[in-house]
Amino acid sequence: MMRRTWVIKAILVVSFLALTILGGLGLYEQRRFDIPIVAGPGVTKVVKLSDYSQGLKGTIADTLVFILEGKEAGGKALIMANTHANEPEGMLAALIMIENAVVDRGTLIIIPQFNHSASRNTKPGDGYPLYFEIETEWGKKTFRMGNRDASPLDQWPDPDVYIHYPEKQLLSFIDARNTNRTWPGRPNGLLMERVTFAAMEIMRREKVDIAVDIHGAETMFPVTNCIVAPEKSLRIATMAALTVKAKEGFDSHVEPSPVGFRGLSHREIGDHAETLPFLLEAPIPFLDQPTGPKTEKFLLDGKDPFLLSLARKKKLFVPYDESGWPVEKRVGQHCSLTMEILRQHAKRVPDRAVEVRGVPRYADIVKNGVGSYFHDPAKAERSKIYLN
Repeated sequence: MMRRTWVIKAILVVSFLALTILGGLGLYEQRRFDIPIVAGPGVTKVVKLSDYSQGLKGTIADTLVFILEGKEAGGKALIMANTHANEPEGMLAALIMIENAVVDRGTLIIIPQFNHSASRNTKPGDGYPLYFEIETEWGKKTFRMGNRDASPLDQWPDPDVYIHYPEKQLLSFIDARNTNRTWPGRPNGLLMERVTFAAMEIMRREKVDIAVDIHGAETMFPVTNCIVAPEKSLRIATMAALTVKAKEGFDSHVEPSPVGFRGLSHREIGDHAETLPFLLEAPIPFLDQPTGPKTEKFLLDGKDPFLLSLARKKKLFVPYDESGWPVEKRVGQHCSLTMEILRQHAKRVPDRAVEVRGVPRYADIVKNGVGSYFHDPAKAERSKIYLN
């Protein structure tokens, strides 16, 4: 009897270990999966974020920074995506710019994986897919599906309460791993504080005029489908929103940056640098809670029967029907709004203009699909391919 009991226990232990290994293997592989980025004709230089903050060297938080310099002098703009890596439309928009944009005047700086640790983290407890695929003319391009916060494998332990630097505002413990709560950062702080500090150093050293932080937000969250801007950026944000509505037919209202809520890019960048900050939010139904399964299909097409029912009861903050909120609309909005913000700034300060061509606008991306603007790494020059 005793022997039988020990055999059963041994079988259970082995089964548990086998399931643990099998379950962890997918997460292990996803964390080490690299996305190939093809540097387009406008990319003149690629550096690392650690070039602006030594505290990032050798860490997984270090990430690629693509620089596109024009032949004529002008202003400088910084584009950041994947601050929250479970909002992939920002990364897709940034990659479209990297692979297609050409700068005629000024300089465009793009960080497609701002929270690199979060992009290699996921949320299996919520059933997130590990990857998603975008159809292209040459096949499917695979991307990691990340998480909102950096991995605890890279920054641990979490504090009981996160004390924001330098304002000392008390925030949730998990905000210590959220790179839209750790601005303006500090060189020797927590790893995510070092990430935001490095970005601030880019803006201060390079004298960046415009910073655009690209996000996605729930349809049930009021701050969605909008441009968030502090006082000094509101005029440009308003003109950009009005122009895309009149010329391109989509809505994106303006939300003022709250003065009392610290750690946010659209607040701290403007307070700690001369740069004009903007944060873009496109609706991403995948992030809403009362939905069906968190599938790859849902992530891309934004269609969900539960949200449709809530829309009919006027519980959502954006228009929602059977067409959902597909990724083409979300990425298209980000590309158009970013380019329009640059155009509006150039009208106000002509000698600091950043003039960019080659970036598709909203209607083009909705019509042609996101994948139409990605180049095949198999056919690109090896020197043009970067893994991130």
